[in-house]
Amino acid sequence: MKIALAGKGGVGKTTFASLLAYTFADLGRTVLAIDADPAPSLGVALGFPDEVLCRLRPVAEMRDFIAERTGVAPGHYGSYFKLNPRVDDIPDRFSATHRGIRLLQLGSVEKRGGSGCFCAESTLLKALVSHILLNRNEVVVLDFYAGVEHLGRATADSVDAMLVLAEPTLGSLAAATQIRDLARDIHLDRLFLVGTKVVGDDERHFITDRSPGLPVLGFLSLDSKVREGDRAGVAAYDLSPALVAETKGILSALGNELERASGNEKGRTVVFASPAPAG
Repeated sequence: MKIALAGKGGVGKTTFASLLAYTFADLGRTVLAIDADPAPSLGVALGFPDEVLCRLRPVAEMRDFIAERTGVAPGHYGSYFKLNPRVDDIPDRFSATHRGIRLLQLGSVEKRGGSGCFCAESTLLKALVSHILLNRNEVVVLDFYAGVEHLGRATADSVDAMLVLAEPTLGSLAAATQIRDLARDIHLDRLFLVGTKVVGDDERHFITDRSPGLPVLGFLSLDSKVREGDRAGVAAYDLSPALVAETKGILSALGNELERASGNEKGRTVVFASPAPAG
């Protein structure tokens, strides 16, 4: 499974990415979690120890490495560089592992609509994401900032689904609409909405009624344990049985949607745990 997450800043996307990663890991899957946020925070949400995180560095910030692989240093425009740099060693070489989850930080080259900028760092990051999606046999959870700048038309079809997260606010749902348009620019059509930080049925109905034409897979409740965990450096997965149960419910709904859309096409196997009871 290859799942991309996107949403307006502050909607709880990184928390959900950590919940997904641990849910798959507990199912016995090999998990690669990719942090594509300009300010990486997925490692903290996953509860990675500080001494491990301090050794991680976003790939986009490795100027000497990018120059070595592409032939041009980052920020140099109008120069010739390799369009197919070697990237197969990057996930294992520049990642860290904790509790069975491998974490890789990409960094960000922010451009519109999946087209990105025609520069060395963007080319290397897109080649890296393409390699991960097409050639690595593991569950991949991609935590994007808002857009889809590391994806291109050639790799969008390799993403099983993009989950767009939105709070019960007009601003958050407007951002979800923009993300939908960016994703469709690159022909990524398997898009679904997840409501976050929800309190009560009124807020669930608000998100459902104002969804930008995306199927709603489920909802994540507002839970103070997320903030407690962030202060303590503990993953929400370890503190909130309710959020874990909601995450499993969302994955179950996603599995049903993908099976229905694919008609059980050959080569795709979608297996999720049934939702566990909250409490």
